[in-house]
Parts: sequence; C-alpha cells; structure tokens
Amino acid sequence: MSEKSEMSEKRKRENELEKPVCKYGEKCYRKNPVHLEEYFHPEKLEQRQERKRMKVNELEEGTTSFEDKSEKTQIVPFLLTKVRNIPERFNTSTIAVGLRDILSSKMGDLQASVQFNYMFDIPWLIDHYPSDKRSKPLLIVHGDQREKKRELEREAEPFPNVQLFQAKLLISFGTHHSKMMLLLYTEGLRVVITTANLIHSDWDQKTQGVWISPLFPKYSRENQNVMEPLQFQKDLMSYLHQYGPGPLMEWKQHLAEHDMSKARVRLIASVPGRHVGTNKDRWGHLKLRKLLQQYGEFDDVNSWPVIGQFSSIGSLGPDKSNWLCSEWLKSLSTSKNEASSTRHSPNLHLVFPSVEDVRTSLEGYIAGGSLPYSLKTASKQPYLQEFFCRWQSESLGRSRASPHLKSYARISPDLTKAAWFIMTSANLSKAAWGALEKSGSQLMIRSYEIGVLFLPQDFDHSEKFFHLAKNHATSNGFVLKIPYDLPVIPYTDKDRPWVWDRQYERPDVHGHRWTP
Repeated sequence: MSEKSEMSEKRKRENELEKPVCKYGEKCYRKNPVHLEEYFHPEKLEQRQERKRMKVNELEEGTTSFEDKSEKTQIVPFLLTKVRNIPERFNTSTIAVGLRDILSSKMGDLQASVQFNYMFDIPWLIDHYPSDKRSKPLLIVHGDQREKKRELEREAEPFPNVQLFQAKLLISFGTHHSKMMLLLYTEGLRVVITTANLIHSDWDQKTQGVWISPLFPKYSRENQNVMEPLQFQKDLMSYLHQYGPGPLMEWKQHLAEHDMSKARVRLIASVPGRHVGTNKDRWGHLKLRKLLQQYGEFDDVNSWPVIGQFSSIGSLGPDKSNWLCSEWLKSLSTSKNEASSTRHSPNLHLVFPSVEDVRTSLEGYIAGGSLPYSLKTASKQPYLQEFFCRWQSESLGRSRASPHLKSYARISPDLTKAAWFIMTSANLSKAAWGALEKSGSQLMIRSYEIGVLFLPQDFDHSEKFFHLAKNHATSNGFVLKIPYDLPVIPYTDKDRPWVWDRQYERPDVHGHRWTP
C-alpha cells in the first residue's frame, strides 16, 4: 500500500472514532446512509478491515479464494454464479463465482481459450476478459446455422483474434448445447463447465452452476511419454474428437500434454448420432449407468430417491413408462452392489419452476423465456404433474433467482447424504440424454451436452457418500451444497408448471403480464 493510501485509511479510521457509538451495537440493522454516517459501528469497521485483509491475502497468494477455501473446508467444488440483488452472504467465494472471476488474471497468465456454448454475445464476452487478454486467440464453438450463423459472424468481425467453428448437427432438432471453457495459461490448463449461455441475462439474476478444474500442469518431457492419461482426460479428448477435423484437434493435443489427475470428477457428455456397440455406453444416460455400475457403492439403494432439476422438458412419450421411468430412471438408479433382478424403481422428484415461481422471480415473467417448455408438449404428458416439485432455494438465497441450472442427484431419505451429484447442460429430454432404439441395441442422441459427475470416492477413497450441507456448515468428510432446499416441495393441486407459450394475465413483480 502506498504512503498516500495509508494516510487516507488513517484519516478514515480517525473520522470513524470521533463519531458517537451507535446505541444498538451489533444488533443494528439500519442501512440508512445518514445513520451510518452519523454513528460509529465498531463491528462494521472491523468487518470492513477483515474483508480488506482477505482481499490483500488473495492477491498475494495469486489465486482465487474459492479454490483455497474449498480445500480447507472440504467443500465439494460445485459453485453457483453470482446473482445481482440478493444478500452478499450468498455471493461469497465458497458459494458463487462470476464470469470475470473465472477469466481473471488471478487464475493464470492466459494465452488462448475456447468457448463452447449454445448462445453467444461476442462483444459482451470479450469485455469480460482482462483488458490485456482480449486480443488473445479465442475459438468459439457453436451450432448456429443460416441467419443465426451469419449474425454470429457479424459479431465476430471486429475481433481478428476470434475464430468461429460450427459443430455438425447430424440429426434434426439437435442443438449444440454444451457449455464449456478450455483456458490455456503459461502455467498450465484449466477446464470450466457451466450451465450458463454466454449472454448477459444468464449471468445476472438466474441460478446457474459452475465447475472449475484445478490448474492442470504441463507434463515434463520425461513424464509425457510414460504417463497414461486418466479417464477424465481420455473422455474429454474423445469428446473433442467427435467434432471432427478442424481447430479443436490442436486443443486435443493441448489436453494430451497436461496432467489432469486431480480432476476428481467424471465426464458425462452427449454427442449427436446413433451409437452402437461399445460406443453406446460412452455417451448420455448409458455413460452414467456404466459409471454407477462401476462405482455406485451405497447402502439401502431402494429407499434413496432420485431428484432431477432442469430448465426445459422435451417430449418424453405418452406414458411415464415410455422413457422417463424405464430406461432413463434405470440409469439414474443403478448401483454397483445391486442385482438387476431385485431392482425397484425409486421415488422420483422433478424440480421445475411453477407459474408462481416464475411470476415472483427477480426477473418476473421474463425469466420464463429461459424455461422453454411448450404447451403442445406439456398437454401430451400430464403424468409429469405427479413428479413435479417447486423451485425453492432459501438456504442459498436463490428462491427468486430462476434456475437455468441442470442438476441430478440421489439423496438419502433422511436428507443427510448424497450418493452422487451431476451438474450438466442436459435438460430432461431424449435429445439430451439419448433414447434406446432397435430393441436397445443403439442409443440415439440429437444434441451436444456436457456435465460432470461428482462421486464421493473420487474425493476420499474411504467414503461412500457426500454429507449434505446444513446452513453450509462443515462436518467430517466432504460437504456438498445441493442448489435447492430439502425436502423438495411437491406441487399442490393449484400449482402448474411454467409453459412459455401460454398467456398469463396476473401481473408479475414488475407489474408486467406475459403475452407470448
């Protein structure tokens, strides 16, 4: 700190000490600027000084605080995005991160990056890179076609460092829905997987998920020839390979050159195609089934419900046994020690915002534009009503931050443990997770998706489950923050799922009506 800054801080402290002490002490809840200016609050001064000390320490360590705190408190490294206009205690670095934080120079000396996503605002994205990194090579991987593609090309034109690469969509009605960043630094490489599009509204007042990998160091020349890539690295390289020839082949080589042994997550991805033979188990819900058959060790499996949480719903068939409670739920309820002959379908809860959840959200009805469940599709699958639960996240301050997050978990009946947890771009749809065809001999997937599976034994070999955070306090073992409140709240007879192409006359929190 400069001498001038020190003098300024000294004067501020002296001015504070000259004020009369607030008679309400620590119980003072007043936010009136006049009151705060007139009375001295010792505890508030102490808090401000502590925040400054923490910030200085972070800068000196040259790393981000959410990495350090996760290690010390053994919190599973699943984060949310920061939300504007919620209490700041719910935006702390152990809970949430912003796009500028992810792209910050504190993460490393960035040399090049790749952004995989469904929606882009390129000028807005460029602005979130540090000013001295905005001219570094940036590859945009997208699925836009025709006029949308031309619009993206126009956005990229002013930025000579930006290269566009269009993902092939082999099957109709598929999308490039994956949301991932590959960040190459002088010091190594980092992988970031999120649920947010690269547009302003997705990083403003919505609930989104983020996984940020450790910094993967480059292999030494000696090690590179003898080290066998671990499964996460193999799976990620295989995923890039599905895009075919082009600029991602260079990034596949970058991945091969870095040690990813500390990833501690499993990749669950989807790529378009009709997958047969050994390829069938590499993608979609069958990849999850295979991993749970190998590693899903937890007791009393039949009583552990499955909870799915998402922002869109596809056409799932006329009956719950068509796909939802057959092949898909079978994959999510698989475990290592369970014989298939004794399997019973577990309870299933589907967390999806009701009309009232959207109407009272921070954005109001506008939030419903990111929840594309159509009236035509909803009318064909009324059976979903028995599974629907409200979006509530009081414990993380996000009940009114409409969820664009997609997550899936298996939770113990007493709500104290989780067998596994997935954060992904995949919504509740056959297009995303895949659907079996030809008597189960092939898996048909329409879209690109990517997510990460958290398994307890990848954090501690002796653990069979995660502890669930209660007010985010820690206990022995690794603590997982579930993004919604438990127990989940089933819809009442009066609740209806949000449908985005229906008219809503009752004004939202901003006084607006919804006319699609």
